[in-house]
Amino acid sequence: MHVETNATAFCRKSSVVVVAGKGGVGKSTVSATLARVAARQGLSVLLIQLDEDGAVSQLFDHHQSSPEAVELSADPTDHWDAKSTPVRTLTITAEDVLVEYLREHGFGRVARRLSRSGMLDIVATGIPGVRDLLVLGKILQLDRSNAADLIVVDGPAAGHAVTFLTCAQGVLDSSRAGPLHSLAFDVVSFLSDPARCQVVLVTVAEETPVNETVETARTLQAQVGVCLGPAIVNLMFPRLELLDADPETAAAAAGITLRPGEADAIRAAAMFRCLRQEMQAEQATRLAEALPLPQLWLPKLFGAEIGLLEIDLLADAMKTGLTHLREPAGRSGCLGPIRLAAGVGSAERITVCE
Repeated sequence: MHVETNATAFCRKSSVVVVAGKGGVGKSTVSATLARVAARQGLSVLLIQLDEDGAVSQLFDHHQSSPEAVELSADPTDHWDAKSTPVRTLTITAEDVLVEYLREHGFGRVARRLSRSGMLDIVATGIPGVRDLLVLGKILQLDRSNAADLIVVDGPAAGHAVTFLTCAQGVLDSSRAGPLHSLAFDVVSFLSDPARCQVVLVTVAEETPVNETVETARTLQAQVGVCLGPAIVNLMFPRLELLDADPETAAAAAGITLRPGEADAIRAAAMFRCLRQEMQAEQATRLAEALPLPQLWLPKLFGAEIGLLEIDLLADAMKTGLTHLREPAGRSGCLGPIRLAAGVGSAERITVCE
């Protein structure tokens, strides 16, 4: 009998996961990693990028975005599970979705003219929030059509993520009827349903990204009421022990002779690593105090590029993290209303999910 793992349970908790985070924290890498974890649990996965120049395809050694779902390469020596499935990726842009929307509503000729004249972008920005609303509407459509067991959205950077996820409520508040009003209503309902959508915030253990992550969580809950998944803390330095050991003593014990200057260089490197570990631990603790979500740490990989091999290593770490994922002390199940710690933002209620 198959026993559902924490990784499988997490990947099945919501049919859509939107991954958001400040630029530079590894949001696209985390999106690809989550997609790979789900695929290795035997789930069908659709990984959506919102930019023609998005990074998720390249992470799987595929270098061309497409408005049609594309099956990404997988490791032929996959060692996880025979049930592993390939990851499909789809690029959704506001311009393409607007053309599709106009055609579906009987304005196909207008859409072609606007596209040829270069006026499409001007029309798309004519109504505040309509670009993002149409993109979310497309994601909602894919969810309704059961395009995959799990849809992972490589969302915009944290600043734009807030406007992206709050646009539907804005359109809903500013309109009384019509197709856009109906679409906004459906999108708001979709975003606030934990069984259909959750948002995973990605950060690194540094002061500014932690501050922005907490503020993003506060804003999203206050304006949208989204379900927040575990906070993913990326680029964590693997903890090393014995950093206070004397290099010369250790070298002598190992029968190694250090060259001139090597001992000082090792001491400096050990000091840097020690300080880095302490700083990351402090910031992770501060994040937990300000935002009591379960945390999932992903290691920093010391390589020049991130490719499929590195995604697999991160997927290993993510699966292990999900297996041992625990709620903050004193809470159980879907975490009820909580309050942000003082000094990080005004006290707001946040609903979060394990």
